[in-house]
Amino acid sequence: MASTSDIRNGLCLNLNGDIYSIVEFLHVKPGKGNAFVRTKLKSLTTGKVVENTFPAGHKIDDVRVERRKYQYLYNDENGYNFMDNETYDQVSLSEAMLERPDFLKEGSEIEILFHAEKNIPLTADMPQNIVLEVTYTEPGVRGDTATNVTKPATVETGAEVKVPIFINQGDKIKIDTKTGAYLERVKA
Repeated sequence: MASTSDIRNGLCLNLNGDIYSIVEFLHVKPGKGNAFVRTKLKSLTTGKVVENTFPAGHKIDDVRVERRKYQYLYNDENGYNFMDNETYDQVSLSEAMLERPDFLKEGSEIEILFHAEKNIPLTADMPQNIVLEVTYTEPGVRGDTATNVTKPATVETGAEVKVPIFINQGDKIKIDTKTGAYLERVKA
């Protein structure tokens, strides 16, 4: 058991029969009345973000979690399959547990958050950005240089990304996995 003084970003806790991760918190000490902690919690099972307020000194049921690196293998009817590079254990995750599975490339590494006592996967974190090759895009039109002109491009995983007009087929680009936005062209 932990108390509200132990609250920090990333702490996982058991609340109302679900496991939540603290996304944001604020200790509040009003001039009149008791202190409290205002939090934003993200459900690790549904992904829903809720707000909750704890009175100061309140006991919270924290959950011990472990982050482990896994390598993406393949996708089948059971879900997305990953392998631990140290133990060679494999785990299958549903599409709902992944934020942007359309950017998963064979061999790429992700972090999976496990419930330490029950050894069950809770959520998966994609790398912040990923480098992929453009497999198809229309050629840019010379002279079309208005500010921030973009065109659709298909990358090697099949996902579609908006890219600047100077990007050509075969170029490698860096993509933000949270937003799906083009970041920069990568020199090979």
